[in-house]
Amino acid sequence: MSEMSFEQMLEESLKTIRNGEVVEGTVIDVKPEEIVLNIGYKSDGIITRNEYTNEPNVDLTTMVKVGDTLEAKVVKVNDGEGQVVLSYKRLAAEKGSKRLEEAFENKEVLTAKVAQVLDGGVCVIVDETRIFIPASLVSDTYEKDLAKFKDQEIEFVISEFDPRRRRIIGNRKTLLVAKKAEQQKELFAKIAEGDVIEGTVKNVTDFGAFIDLGGVDGLLHISEMSWGRVENPKKVFTVGQTVKVFIKSINETKIALSMKFPEENPWNGAAEKFAIGNVVTGKVARMTDFGAFVELAPGVDALLHVSQISKDHVEKPADVLKVGQEVEAKIVDFNEDDKKISLSMKALLAPEEDVEEAAEEVATETEE
Repeated sequence: MSEMSFEQMLEESLKTIRNGEVVEGTVIDVKPEEIVLNIGYKSDGIITRNEYTNEPNVDLTTMVKVGDTLEAKVVKVNDGEGQVVLSYKRLAAEKGSKRLEEAFENKEVLTAKVAQVLDGGVCVIVDETRIFIPASLVSDTYEKDLAKFKDQEIEFVISEFDPRRRRIIGNRKTLLVAKKAEQQKELFAKIAEGDVIEGTVKNVTDFGAFIDLGGVDGLLHISEMSWGRVENPKKVFTVGQTVKVFIKSINETKIALSMKFPEENPWNGAAEKFAIGNVVTGKVARMTDFGAFVELAPGVDALLHVSQISKDHVEKPADVLKVGQEVEAKIVDFNEDDKKISLSMKALLAPEEDVEEAAEEVATETEE
């Protein structure tokens, strides 16, 4: 038997490897774009950046160092230059796929950073395995701009797992819905009608504002925003603003809110403030053909009938008055039950005994 050369003995002592096999090696060199491994074979193993991670433009010198031990999958025994092409990413993806399958079966809650935002949803990566979360499952409400989720860590569950079709679907919405239901349950257990509570403005519409009370939204209708008149809620409230409200009513899961606190009711003490004969000052709030409504205080409007504007004949209030104008008048009628007040500018020019006559005129003209 002929003796083997040193090279032949060395080669014989080295293990053999095949494509698809998992090997372990020690890092002997690292460059920004590739890692060199001693895998106990006649040739070193090479892991390129693309075969290490799905993240683009990563500097591999920041990921591993010489002396580290890595497992990788053999992609090609000889790349044409005598080197073994390895993939750390593919092995990690296989392990990740198994882990995700277990997470899917166990309904495990996973956490990952949003790596990519697409037109139809977002992608996260777990153990080098890409998971797609459709836009409809990203949130429990419609999200117009998904870009805000980029690089954000989110929690989700796997709702569909089919690695053969490379279809792994994540679902964040179901967690948010469950969390909101729990928050709703906790909140409803501790609140009652009449409670004063702080909340955050979540959304403002033409008819009101939705206030987040801690996971549950309540509606602050435009008619409940102030004792005075609110023309446009968007000019009064901004998203994110903290407000103090009280719970007006609770109807199953619907909460109606109000900022018309009883102690701030402008009609408190009105009998004294707006007694017949008192001279008051107010601003013209709006006008009709039969008279002008003058705001004496936020939430308190009084009627200045067209016949009581001047001693001279006035065809329409708009002929002599304008909205926003400040006027002085005498109160000639006060009805607290119906919350009605009548004014007269003409009475200021008349003797004191004419006030009663002015009140009768207003009553007669209004009835007509």
